[in-house]
Amino acid sequence: MSLLPHQLELLSPARDADIGMAAIDHGADAVYIGGPAFGARATAGNELRDLERLIKHAHRFGSRIFITLNTILRDDELQGARDMAWQVYNAGADALIVQDMGLLELDLPPIQLHASTQTDIRTPEKARFLQDVGLSQIVLARELDLGEIAAIRAATDPARTSIEFFVHGALCVAYSGQCYITHAHTGRSANRGDCNQACRLPYQVTDDQGRFIAHDKHVLSMKDNNQSDNLRALIDAGVRSFKIEGRYKDLGYVKNITAHYRTLLDAIIEERQYSAEPLTRASSGNTRFLFTPDPDQNFNREFTDYFVNGRQEDIGAFDTPKTPGRAIGWVTKVGEDFVELETSDPATILHNGDGLCYYDLQKELVGMAINTAEPVSALGLNKWRVYPNDPLAELKDLRKGLEINRNRDMDWVRMLDKKSSERRIGLWAQLGETPDGFELTLTDEDGFAASARITQAHQSASDAAKGETTLREQLNRFGSTIFSVHDISLNLSQPWFVPASALNQLRRDAVIALEAARAAGLPRLQRAQPVEPPVPFPEDTLSYLANVYNAQAHAFYMKHGVQVIDAAYESKEEEGEVSLMITKHCVRFSLSLCPKQAKGVIGVKGTIKAEPLHLINGKEKLTLRFDCKPCEMHVVGKIKRSVINQFAQEQALAEQPMQFYRTRP
Repeated sequence: MSLLPHQLELLSPARDADIGMAAIDHGADAVYIGGPAFGARATAGNELRDLERLIKHAHRFGSRIFITLNTILRDDELQGARDMAWQVYNAGADALIVQDMGLLELDLPPIQLHASTQTDIRTPEKARFLQDVGLSQIVLARELDLGEIAAIRAATDPARTSIEFFVHGALCVAYSGQCYITHAHTGRSANRGDCNQACRLPYQVTDDQGRFIAHDKHVLSMKDNNQSDNLRALIDAGVRSFKIEGRYKDLGYVKNITAHYRTLLDAIIEERQYSAEPLTRASSGNTRFLFTPDPDQNFNREFTDYFVNGRQEDIGAFDTPKTPGRAIGWVTKVGEDFVELETSDPATILHNGDGLCYYDLQKELVGMAINTAEPVSALGLNKWRVYPNDPLAELKDLRKGLEINRNRDMDWVRMLDKKSSERRIGLWAQLGETPDGFELTLTDEDGFAASARITQAHQSASDAAKGETTLREQLNRFGSTIFSVHDISLNLSQPWFVPASALNQLRRDAVIALEAARAAGLPRLQRAQPVEPPVPFPEDTLSYLANVYNAQAHAFYMKHGVQVIDAAYESKEEEGEVSLMITKHCVRFSLSLCPKQAKGVIGVKGTIKAEPLHLINGKEKLTLRFDCKPCEMHVVGKIKRSVINQFAQEQALAEQPMQFYRTRP
């Protein structure tokens, strides 16, 4: 397995190697990043040489690098996926994050396998199955509550599989792996890393009789996930890997959010160090931040803890999918080319390049980027005149008295562009003498030790006290390394004079030897062996929702007792109306139209039913159907004829037509 039961892992995202290295420097115990291909973020791939650079840096601290290979694959892509798995394994990667079970049938390297969020793990039975087929870490569906997470932990073996859970970032409204709107409307596929984010669009909501329920609302757009206040409860429920969403996010986001959760997890580890079940971090060292982490400073749609503490009413970002930022003041005057503002806090400073925004009369968010910001001291400490980049005539409903938010603070952005953290591993140094010189031994917090020797004549120090102080000062200079000194002991018969150049060389050689010892001592994560004979899958029939797209995946499920296996939706066999998205979010509930909400309310009992609703965006129309027993919503539609026709034309012209599993048994 990847984690011991007492270890907590902070798992950060990286778009590229440089961001991944920053995540490590800001305290990540592991980083997940796209490989050269086949990741569920189509434009977030990375070359092998960059991955090697990141892996080497991470392993210095005992941190791990997980490579995403989490799309569903056609038959003709399986060999390329296998080759990539071997390439990243040989580069030193620690695990592959996978969705397609066909990969488990291939001749993969002995690399550890983790279950992607796309595998849609919601039940103890599914979790136990994935454990038994050899997945060492499984990320649970974001929609689960604490009780459901604990039930999955109870059904699985902590010594074989670690529980991973998303604690921060954008929320996909669908159960991951269960959204096909993009494919139905465009031919692209979210399960193949190419989502068009139809969930962030505005929709008209109508009932079955065509009456308007909501107008131009982003009713499928969720607020952003933030589990900062639930970490202790998640730990108690069995979560050991705390995952930050964001492989498309920028450097500042990864630095800030990684630092935020590093700070929170370290505090929990410290407070439980003397408990019956103490916890430790999953990698080495301690991180010092040169700023105060603040999740509100990054792009967010406001925050929710989603379903962790049960169904909440206020989980949607229905007014806008943009980031509203923080309220900072209000408009006092609108000039020809400027706006005067009064800030609510006199300490607030506006900068050139700041992003401001406000809600217009239709509650749509309007952005206003500052070209120039000037304090108007004659009007008071908290008065500002700003000159926007855009003409004022284009800023809809801008008027006196309007509340203004700031959603980009350039001072914050510039701060995180600089060095913003130091990660160090503590060590103890001992200087001793040899017959012909000196030996320096370094022992780090993880128990690794290394020594270096230098030939140097023993020369008495002219001032014994000063000589000892000088030795300690010279040996304590580890600033350019990843180490910091807890203590220096001098095992000498007398204080010797040792030239600074000799001590510097001794320290450099000892550090190189210690890093080599650490690298040699970092164990490679082992691939878990599947249970034999093959365990049965919890169901004997699979619909298109199982995302079976190739013959190897089909063979995998047959081996595990499944009798009927439909092809993935991307095979275009489902041409009629089907569920294009399944979600725990319920539009009826969010609009106070849920029959369960109305139970017992005098005058409406029995009159509110979970009848279908419709979503309309331009020419696109989707139907919402409500399955009240499991409390789920289905977004129903069918694949466009143009998508089917275009696919047929492409196949006719292709020299080597796409190959995938299509025939139903």
